[in-house]
Amino acid sequence: MAVSISRRILRSLPSLGRSHSLTVSGRSLQASHVLYGRVSWDCLFSSESSNFIEGGMSLNAYRRLSTSILTPESSGNGFPSDLLSTKSVVKPDRKIGLYQDLVIPVTNFHNEDKGFMVLAGDVFDVPIRKDIIHRVVRWQLAKRQQGTHSTKTISEVSGTGRKPYRQKGTGRARHGTLRGPQFRGGATMHGPKPRSHAFKLNKKVRRLGLKIALTARAAEGKLLIFDDLEVPTHKTKNIVNYVKQLEDSKKLLLVDGRPIKEKLKLATQNLHYVNVLPSIGLNVYSILLHDTLVMSRDAIERIVERMHTPINR
Repeated sequence: MAVSISRRILRSLPSLGRSHSLTVSGRSLQASHVLYGRVSWDCLFSSESSNFIEGGMSLNAYRRLSTSILTPESSGNGFPSDLLSTKSVVKPDRKIGLYQDLVIPVTNFHNEDKGFMVLAGDVFDVPIRKDIIHRVVRWQLAKRQQGTHSTKTISEVSGTGRKPYRQKGTGRARHGTLRGPQFRGGATMHGPKPRSHAFKLNKKVRRLGLKIALTARAAEGKLLIFDDLEVPTHKTKNIVNYVKQLEDSKKLLLVDGRPIKEKLKLATQNLHYVNVLPSIGLNVYSILLHDTLVMSRDAIERIVERMHTPINR
């Protein structure tokens, strides 16, 4: 919830004082939308308010003043409660597919703060299209199908080529061989033979499918970014303890930018719910198969570089 700040609220702040000049732009007091009551930060304070900044209030306090959620319960002594509205203000969810850059915190297996990372909007914030995901998954499953199924034709079945009995006079149906498909142990007509089940799918569609899968995980809050995937030892309990701390995570996919290191491989190989992939092997089906995606900084950079590389025709 955001609250429109009026002149009366600004004058009531004890920290402003009379010695500091604060000029409020007239157009800044108009909310961009009546329903949500937002105040634009760029137009809230004019250039003449530099004395106010130098007077002791930092830029972070500036931002808190314009974007904080102010209610009678959470305001404390910062604002008089009689100046705050008690009406509930609806805050809309973030719209997906606007190609906006995302800022996600970076951590590691020890839950240490490693700063933030900006994700490219044309990779991690694209419109969701289930039809593209369906086409890419079908293409992946068909391409990995072995296609080693095989049956024997009449020329490949083992058996004699002699006519079983004479053509006429027996009252039975005429036959020329016992290797036909109507006999037990005979041939299979029009049966499967070894072949490839793969079919062509344009590179643009394949690339778009990966972007949509990454966007879906980022929108769900199931995309975690690690500074690196270093583990102290090869013990499996380190990964088990970390997974227990995650909420609503049943299957975990770890993606590193470089070849998987031996310690991480040994620590995860006995866990059926944790899989490890290099960034070059990241695919749509693997992302959908795991509900939580953990990527290193290096993996993010390599994926973005791969998505921005022109397609060779």
